[in-house]
Amino acid sequence: MQGICLLGATGSIGQSTLDIIAQHPDKFTLVSASANESVDKMAAICRQFLPQRVVMGSQRAREALAEQCNDLAISFEWGEASLDSIACDAAVDQVMAAIMGFAGLKPTLAGIRSGKRILLANKESLVTAGKLFMDEVARNNVALLPIDSEHNAIYQSLPQTPQGAHQKDVAKIILTASGGPFRNFSLKEMKQVTPEQACKHPNWSMGQKISIDSASLMNKGLELIEACWLFDVTPDDVDVVVHPESIIHSMVSYRDGSVIAQMGNPDMKIPIAYGMSWPDRIETNVAPLSLIDVAKLNFEAPDKQRFPNLRLAAEAWYMGGTAMAVLNATNEVAVAAFLQKKMGFLDIAALNESVLTKANIMPVRTLDDVFEADKVARQLANDIIFRGCFS
Repeated sequence: MQGICLLGATGSIGQSTLDIIAQHPDKFTLVSASANESVDKMAAICRQFLPQRVVMGSQRAREALAEQCNDLAISFEWGEASLDSIACDAAVDQVMAAIMGFAGLKPTLAGIRSGKRILLANKESLVTAGKLFMDEVARNNVALLPIDSEHNAIYQSLPQTPQGAHQKDVAKIILTASGGPFRNFSLKEMKQVTPEQACKHPNWSMGQKISIDSASLMNKGLELIEACWLFDVTPDDVDVVVHPESIIHSMVSYRDGSVIAQMGNPDMKIPIAYGMSWPDRIETNVAPLSLIDVAKLNFEAPDKQRFPNLRLAAEAWYMGGTAMAVLNATNEVAVAAFLQKKMGFLDIAALNESVLTKANIMPVRTLDDVFEADKVARQLANDIIFRGCFS
């Protein structure tokens, strides 16, 4: 029986993780869970799974949850210290890191330092603190299983050892992208798009932030950086290919000319179950892929003129230091402003480039350097939004 700490229980990844736990009660138990403010959703989780500890993002949310569930023997908590703590509990074997954004970094690191298996759905942790993060993984000898469908596909397509995947004889990593809802939009059309349009992903069911990132291709830019850290490569070793059907989740090209791909219907329960059960495989209740029904698969190169975030991500990688933390922080501010209709869709990439150009990029020696870069970038981004001049 594996004890699960679920960081980000009420989001889409969290809900899919709970589906797997519910399907396999003989293999997994929910030890602890966290959410920000979704009290009603968390109350339902508490009643179904009876975790030992639950952490909310505010005292108000904690008190509301405790009142709803006052008949349950659960420790209801709130705040960063408790969030870090639940990732370290002795009863926890695996930490599902599914908190969206930079906020997921500290509790994920806490889980690593406690020697837990890390199921990484929070790409921002690697984007912002890549070398520090991977050094902690190596120092604590933990299993790090990527949950993003693309990185999970790459992991599955690499040679496997008892210690995990390795990159022997790899020529290229091929990272697929759906292209998002605006793949065929002109710049003129994209200038007019609304948050509601951007949140409608053609293939995947996702939260607002990641849906906007997918529409702007920043999600693929962040995934490019994540792939570089996970698999010890550079952006030049990774080809991004637009694949609108999202059936091939990514591929690995080998030096002998072979290409190994991982395919499946677009359902996050597949990579989640793989990470939770690795090196074994378990049932997911996901419909098997029918190649006859799919019939055709399409591929095209990404348009970096219309979607400059992909270029910016590669540039941030090569700049090094705090550049990736700056880009991530700016993008989080930009997406929030777009959702609040304070700026247009095309302004997201313009703001990202503006802050990345203006920020003072520093070496990353400690985690404090990452947090300081994040804070300064957010201040600069908000100042630019206030002035209304994004380029």
